[in-house]
Amino acid sequence: MNPQKILIFSTAYCPFVGGAEVAVKEITDRIVDTQFDLITAKLDRKLPSIEKIGNINVYRVGFGFKTLDKLWLALFGHRKAAKLYKEKKYDVVWSMMASQASIAAAKFKIKESKPKLILTMQEGDEEEHLKRYVLGVNFLYRWLIKPLHLLVFQKADFGTAISNYLIERMRKNGVDVPIELIPNGVDINKFEIRNSKSEIEERKKIRQELELKEGDIVLVTSSRLVKKNGVGDVIHALTKLSENIKFLILGEGYLEESLKLKAKSLKVSDRVIFMGLVSHQSLPKYLKACDIFIRASLSEGFGVSFIEAMAAKLPVIATPVGGITDFLFSPAKLMCSGIDAIATGYFCEPENPESIVSTVQKVISDPNKNQIIENAYKMVKEKYDWDLIAKQMSAVFNIK
Repeated sequence: MNPQKILIFSTAYCPFVGGAEVAVKEITDRIVDTQFDLITAKLDRKLPSIEKIGNINVYRVGFGFKTLDKLWLALFGHRKAAKLYKEKKYDVVWSMMASQASIAAAKFKIKESKPKLILTMQEGDEEEHLKRYVLGVNFLYRWLIKPLHLLVFQKADFGTAISNYLIERMRKNGVDVPIELIPNGVDINKFEIRNSKSEIEERKKIRQELELKEGDIVLVTSSRLVKKNGVGDVIHALTKLSENIKFLILGEGYLEESLKLKAKSLKVSDRVIFMGLVSHQSLPKYLKACDIFIRASLSEGFGVSFIEAMAAKLPVIATPVGGITDFLFSPAKLMCSGIDAIATGYFCEPENPESIVSTVQKVISDPNKNQIIENAYKMVKEKYDWDLIAKQMSAVFNIK
């Protein structure tokens, strides 16, 4: 029997890594006897046009410029797919997210109707965010951007989404084919804390490198430095938190300089550590060196960073937005709602530094904190392991 052939469309791919890119890598690495090809934007002139990464043959299109290459992928990515299809005759086309790559996937589907088109929704940004491409002008968005954005929703044969929130968004955008909830996952073995001698030594070493003092409590976030991730609200909250509470930021983005200026103006720059982009491989050691994970998001499609922190046995502070409510249940929320679930973390309010202050103080003093950490770890191990997620996606690929 010939191996199944799957063509993936993803706007970015390794070495540019976010939740969606991690999902593609982790899933494809676990599905054997399948040939995966991937079309993506080049984004960097130093990257090869063709490369094998894990179980995927990666084909990069464009010239090595971020904005231009994404546009090029949207307009002409289907041509690259057509050339590959002549030789490989794919069984399945997998569009990762409704983005520039999905436009190319939909155009390819229009030309070649035989391969099944699967759309996976991973979006953390609200769709209003797309207006930035036309400088926020509404009629230009409705005329130029929205029809292209909706194209993949109209052409998909099957959908998957990483949260119930995104399933609702797909339905609102007109998807009337079956949709399956398949969340993102975590490699438990990479993130779990074992308290081995070497791990304890590494934690000590990282904290020394970060110039932390004994008794410091470190909040950590791994996120893009963009408005939706609420990093500035955490910096603001430091002004009303104890001096020994520090904030480690793992990530980069267009707000970096303004966030540094904010920390300076609030006189907390000595308590905020900007680490820049940290590889996904190095992420676990930094999480294990910290004490509380926090991201005060304005929106989230799912939030794989939260479950990675849970796997590393950190207490997690989040906002009750988007897909986060699929896996994070706070003691206060459960008490008020009567939901039959166990507490797995803590909620603060979005765009509310005062709420962040009170929630951080609650985590530090909570006598039930260790039980909540164990609840979250057990949930992640049972529901969000990549081995389980890969099996679920493999079943979707094989649906006739």
